[in-house]
Amino acid sequence: MTWFQPVWKYRWFYVMMVPGLLYYVLYHYMPMGGLLIAFKDYSLGKGIWGSEWVGFRQFREVFDSPDFPRLLRNTLIISVYRIVFNMLPDLMFALMLNEIRIRWFKRLIQTVTYGPYFLSWVIVYGLVFAFLAPESGIVNYTIRELGGTSVNFMANSEYFRPLVILTDIWRNTGYGAIIYLAALATINQELYEAAVVDGAGRWRQLWHVTLPGIREVFVLLLILRIGHILDAGFEQIYIFLNPRVYATGDIIDTWVFRRGLEQLEFSVAAATGMFKSVVGLALILGANKLAKKIGGNGIW
Repeated sequence: MTWFQPVWKYRWFYVMMVPGLLYYVLYHYMPMGGLLIAFKDYSLGKGIWGSEWVGFRQFREVFDSPDFPRLLRNTLIISVYRIVFNMLPDLMFALMLNEIRIRWFKRLIQTVTYGPYFLSWVIVYGLVFAFLAPESGIVNYTIRELGGTSVNFMANSEYFRPLVILTDIWRNTGYGAIIYLAALATINQELYEAAVVDGAGRWRQLWHVTLPGIREVFVLLLILRIGHILDAGFEQIYIFLNPRVYATGDIIDTWVFRRGLEQLEFSVAAATGMFKSVVGLALILGANKLAKKIGGNGIW
């Protein structure tokens, strides 16, 4: 049997793959050629091929920047906060939903909690501002009524990171629980029946059946999040950010946006993006290998 025969046999499956393959080729692989400007002093007038080759000068400019240590620290802190405080609420919320036996009530809770995910960060920021505005916000109005003084939460470095994490939890927890609910649905119900026969209560079933059943999914999501640890959520941070909170809120992506688009230093932005990609790849490979060593399956 030649290779052509199975291809012809399943030809319509391959035809259905073509749009997806074209998407990745056109929008993910071909643009990689643009990384060449990370090694050049890119000029819009000269183009990629006409711009001067400068080697690793753009990378040195990024790493020698006095802002880079602060940007890296803020990015890592916010990313670690997202991993710790976002994954656990997703998991716990899925476990709580899984324990609800009244179907209509479970669906109602799911619908209500999924809703915020479909709101843009601009709308979320507007809602947060309505609550926390110094003069007209509900929270500050309550503080003044109780005899206190208004607090400018939106322009205070101490409140920026908690505010970012809390709004992220509120917006994404309901949607993030979907993957865990799908994993919970695949657990063999006979395991629960066997646990009941052995005298296990709800907590014992949770610990010995439910959590082991979704461990692989949790590890998979953790590996993927570790690989994106230098992506601290540009859209949200950029919308919430203001000059007063740069000390704790300015991250690599917002700095790249200012340097790359506002100041038209495209080579610096490309060099930073390439650095992030290399670090992300190394972290994914390392996390995947570690997951296999501790008994997991990893991604591949």
